[in-house]
Amino acid sequence: MKQDRILSLYDIFLIAGVIVTNIVYSALTGTVDIIGSAAGIAGVTCVVLVAKGSIWNYVFGLVNVSLYALISYKAALYGDAALNALYYLPMQFVGWWQWRRRGAATSRAASTDPDHEVRVRARRLSFWQRVALASVSAVLVFAVGLLLDRMGDPQPYKDSATTVLSIIAQALMSLAFMEQWALWIITNAISVAMWSVCVARGEAHAGLMVVMWVFYLLNSLNGLRVWIRLSKSRP
Repeated sequence: MKQDRILSLYDIFLIAGVIVTNIVYSALTGTVDIIGSAAGIAGVTCVVLVAKGSIWNYVFGLVNVSLYALISYKAALYGDAALNALYYLPMQFVGWWQWRRRGAATSRAASTDPDHEVRVRARRLSFWQRVALASVSAVLVFAVGLLLDRMGDPQPYKDSATTVLSIIAQALMSLAFMEQWALWIITNAISVAMWSVCVARGEAHAGLMVVMWVFYLLNSLNGLRVWIRLSKSRP
């Protein structure tokens, strides 16, 4: 089934919204945060394309994860820094390869083959796979939280949750499973809270990171809706 490639009004709202918000933030604070703005805009564009099942999300993802790793390290959020530099970055290439295998076409492929699908062929976990996913996730979040606490992380369990759930969600995303979006929703909500604490502490780039994660959260809610539809009747 051939898929629509045009951004919806909601997609345009998210991308335009993060750009406008960055401009307003700079005007209000009297500063120009190039790194934070670039990370936020690239990140929101990336997740919007993920929600649409577009393989081009990985191009913007490369920019986002590289900059976000730097920002997280400077804020002493070592779990997030390691997650982005050591996992998300290489997973952009793995994801591109896996999505191509599951039918996501580049514009060149789509133009030469009109019947080639543009969006990835999404799928779902079984009930018991979901139960196992939830159980393993909970145990790992607690265990990593203990470790980060001993390492002096100022927000160990929030950092653990965003790190562990993001690792699992990214793997589900690369394999095109719909359940990734439940984990992204939880991760994004916790990240908003975590970076809000950083704002109160006066961390560099923190305000723009709150903005970015709010838009991520809005997109993840839409992404779940879209992928429920994409994963229907998929193997």
